[in-house]
Amino acid sequence: MEHVFTEQSIIGEVVTKFPKAGDLFKSYRIDFCCGGNRPLIDAIQERNLSAEEVVSRLNELYYDMKERNEREIDWANASYSELIEHIINKHHRYLNEELPQLTPYVTKVLRVHGAEHKHLARIHSLFNQLKAELEQHTIKEETEAFPFILEYENNPTPETLEKMKKLINELEDDHDGAGDIIKEIREITNDFTPPLGACGTYRLVYQRLEYLESDLFQHIHLENNILFPRAAAQL
Repeated sequence: MEHVFTEQSIIGEVVTKFPKAGDLFKSYRIDFCCGGNRPLIDAIQERNLSAEEVVSRLNELYYDMKERNEREIDWANASYSELIEHIINKHHRYLNEELPQLTPYVTKVLRVHGAEHKHLARIHSLFNQLKAELEQHTIKEETEAFPFILEYENNPTPETLEKMKKLINELEDDHDGAGDIIKEIREITNDFTPPLGACGTYRLVYQRLEYLESDLFQHIHLENNILFPRAAAQL
């Protein structure tokens, strides 16, 4: 597979194109913020790392993300199990990885720049509220709602009708709450536009918050507009 990123790729440009590269660079202690305006090979040699390992891992992560994002299926005609499996493997997996990884960056930006940029305290608060709500929401879906939908598909009975309605209403309320939070974050960040002269970490947080919004809206669309209406149609 042809590499998108090479030893000569500029570190800061890599993170701009692929924000989750910041996590990999952090694990290797490669500075993508202040030291981002130089080829990747310079940082690799400085840290006495294996260029083949770092470049290969970076490209593997990129293609994994690309495959997950571009896999197209006719969800309107997919089975319940296919749809639920996709939601868990793509959107829940993304949230399970991204929310804890993004948290320290959001905190760091507040700590370093919060005195000058007062809105960062509100972003920090909203993000942590969103994180808690989405973690609880995905657990509720995987342990309660999704198994129940699959069970109901195979055995729709009058006894389970009210429970199905209640579950769907609760999940849609959760979606409304999460959507409201991310919309407020977008408004506060001026459509995820970092201030002039913002450092690499500041820009990274805004990029990843914007991607979080995009993935969240796809996630909610699949459930609110496809999965839940189909389940409700059987009521």
